[in-house]
Amino acid sequence: MPFTPAVTEQRFVLDQIVRIDELAATDRFASATPDVIDAVLEGIGDLASGEWAPLARAGDTVGAKWTPEGVVMPDGYGAAYKAYVDGGWGGIGVAEEFGGQGLPFAVAAAVLETLGAANMGFALAPTLTVGAIESLIHHGTPKQQAEYLPKLATGEWTGTMNLTEPQAGSDVGALRTIATPLEGDKWSIRGTKIYISFGDHDMADNIIHLVLARTPDAPEGTRGISLFLVPKVRLDGTPNDLRVVSIEHKMGLHASPTCVLSFGDHDDCVGELIGPVNGGMRAMFTMMNNARLNVGLQGVQVAEGATQKAVEYARERIQSARAGSPDRTPVAIVEHPDVRRMLLRMKAQTQAARALVYYACAQVDRVALGDADAKDRLEIMTPLAKAHGTDLGNEVASIGIQIHGGMGYIEETGAAQFFRDARITPIYEGTNGIQAADLVGRKLGLSNGAAFATLIADMRAEAEHEQLRALIHACEGVGRRLATADADDRLAASYPFLTMLSVAACGWLMERQGRAATGDTAFAQMKRASVAFYLDQIVPEARGLEAAASASAAVLYALSPEAFAA
Repeated sequence: MPFTPAVTEQRFVLDQIVRIDELAATDRFASATPDVIDAVLEGIGDLASGEWAPLARAGDTVGAKWTPEGVVMPDGYGAAYKAYVDGGWGGIGVAEEFGGQGLPFAVAAAVLETLGAANMGFALAPTLTVGAIESLIHHGTPKQQAEYLPKLATGEWTGTMNLTEPQAGSDVGALRTIATPLEGDKWSIRGTKIYISFGDHDMADNIIHLVLARTPDAPEGTRGISLFLVPKVRLDGTPNDLRVVSIEHKMGLHASPTCVLSFGDHDDCVGELIGPVNGGMRAMFTMMNNARLNVGLQGVQVAEGATQKAVEYARERIQSARAGSPDRTPVAIVEHPDVRRMLLRMKAQTQAARALVYYACAQVDRVALGDADAKDRLEIMTPLAKAHGTDLGNEVASIGIQIHGGMGYIEETGAAQFFRDARITPIYEGTNGIQAADLVGRKLGLSNGAAFATLIADMRAEAEHEQLRALIHACEGVGRRLATADADDRLAASYPFLTMLSVAACGWLMERQGRAATGDTAFAQMKRASVAFYLDQIVPEARGLEAAASASAAVLYALSPEAFAA
């Protein structure tokens, strides 16, 4: 079965959760008319199903290849990426003044969702470019914006984020890459970066690397970090002094070359400072915050793809009679209760993840419109969207393998690829443990606790389902306790609390959709069934996490480090 874009579902969520009509009523997003939104969703669906999805298998089995001349993508990827550029899809969410189409960020998220559901590894290329664009818009000089944004906005040039180094890992403050000043506002860059997605490829004429580095005599730690723009090819057409040393051999995402990059081997790697000296962390978080939403969106992408494949298999696989059937005729496994349970869970969790991530993306648009309340809401929703969205992507992909049975463990069916691709998403752009720590360590106290209290109040005001109301109440109680708990207790409880709060937010948004899903269409029936399943079965599961979210950290430290090896 070919990939089918989730256009009806996306449109429904844009209407009911994003409330796209409110955005379109403003001058900034006036171009987001119903006809334009429909054309965008359908157009990107055609590109994804026609040109990107057919390449997903080769992306996994052949993958990107390192050569001494650079990374080479599998056959067909260059042409498919050119179709993306020629169609103007890269500039969907970029402001018109910078060469884009000025549509809401939430609409750009729908475009990325469709591309990623069709071919998740491939979709990392435009996803990373979004981060480079954001950083230049917020921190670049007018000259830098004029020179780089038009090509980045179209996708003719791609962008990367260069944060991690071999010795540093998640400790950004331990990086050692050095930037030395040159004449004419230029800098000499020297160092090594790892885990650079699409750090090299042969699909675009240039790659714009955003690189964190230290200047001479910079303070220790994160206070001494600056951000630099380092093009693969300089504006005069000469190659810069950087090279791809290798690409990683990974569990999944084989279509996305994860590169080790070396800068300045011959002391001739030239970059430009973005923002002020030692202002790299602020500029980095401009990239990271939206990047975290886009990683949460990857959870939606992989869940959608895995669900479609599981539904197809369950409808076609004939095996055994349904229990209680008088004639014992074998039926498709979709008729069996346990398979239906798994399929409905996949549907409900995918829809919940989409609602959560789209809602967070809508706050980006409202912040752009000057909505002060949306800023706090975005801050508290970002760790939920990133962590829970990716957790659900992994859960749904795993269930998809289970529905395939033994054939799911066999690579030829393609079910395993979704799980392998999904597994990195809870790790990169800040592990989900870091997201949970951010929630309890910083976001609970945001605006003196008003950000959390307002979210609880908004969910409570709409919630009708008894189990959902009970979960919201439990989240409020745990949140209040964690706000005054010591650091160890807060961090020990952080992950179960993040899951509780995420499920409460998903339940709130799912219930809203259920009220709007009227009529007897197949879509409305599926939506109501998914909402009922979510509220009746998944919400109560999250209530069971209250004990873990209320427990002391003492049990975690009852063992010495050596005792763990016993």
